[in-house]
Amino acid sequence: MSTLELHVDVEVPVDKAWETLHRVENYPRFVDGVRGARTAGGRAHLDVEAGGRAREIEAEVTDRGERVMEWLTTGTPELTGSFSVQPIDQNHTRIQARLEYDPGTVRDAFGGPKGFAQTNAIQRLVRSDLEHFKEYVERD
Repeated sequence: MSTLELHVDVEVPVDKAWETLHRVENYPRFVDGVRGARTAGGRAHLDVEAGGRAREIEAEVTDRGERVMEWLTTGTPELTGSFSVQPIDQNHTRIQARLEYDPGTVRDAFGGPKGFAQTNAIQRLVRSDLEHFKEYVERD
């Protein structure tokens, strides 16, 4: 299992960042490859296109502790992760993303490079999604 942790600082109050992160239906606006998203009964349903493949991913989403949202896919690919939202000051917030994944499973599900190149590709993708979230939440 591989673990990736990245963060981005946004220029919005913590409550706005937290609320925006919970609006799963807006994920297509800032998460690369997500074409549609909805929630139902504590689960997020994402229509994803990656590596030329379209698929639906379902994840159980729970809030844990103070502003920590955890998620776990319910099928393949098997992924777990979390977002934590931490105030820096009154108008600045840090979004910490954590992703745990099996590189082979991700490659089987979405294609892409092997080994170190795949790890770099996933890191670039998550970093890009965090930057898109920053742009989205700051202009909203």
